[in-house]
Amino acid sequence: MTYVRLDYMYMDIVILSHLQRGPVHGYELKRKVAATTAYALHNNTLYPALRRFEESGAVTKTAEAQEGRPPKHVYELTELGRELLHDMLADLTPALAADEPEFLTRVGQFEQLTPSERHGVLAARAEALRAQRTHLRELAGRTAASPRNHRWGGLVVAELTDRIDRELAWIDRLGAQADET
Repeated sequence: MTYVRLDYMYMDIVILSHLQRGPVHGYELKRKVAATTAYALHNNTLYPALRRFEESGAVTKTAEAQEGRPPKHVYELTELGRELLHDMLADLTPALAADEPEFLTRVGQFEQLTPSERHGVLAARAEALRAQRTHLRELAGRTAASPRNHRWGGLVVAELTDRIDRELAWIDRLGAQADET
């Protein structure tokens, strides 16, 4: 079996969205992310991302002098960074659509997207969920046909299928609201 590494974007989206609110230094950014999301932002995630954003022109970094201490670096989102954030929110690839945090991060910022972009994100997630549900149903069929008793595995598959069905119903409700401003 071959494993494919996905390049997750949701942490980059979270970082850029917080920078969108105004200039902030790294420690304060970590604190704000922790206070407003369920994400623990670690230095090994934050600072490489900020460096990438700075190198690409999406973020600027300035040093603020502090008496008796090293300078504090303050990061600010540029216009290019705002465009990058928008593009990241609007683009949900099939691989990323299967990842719940990727999807929920985008839904949480739907106010930044146009109605058609919102519908695109919802459609990508729905397609990924339907593919997962098909896989689970095939697995359930193989499990039921097996001479071995896979009772617990069957319960897990049934629960996962129910969760997918509930999320698809939620996506339908979101779709009905996606044209609202």
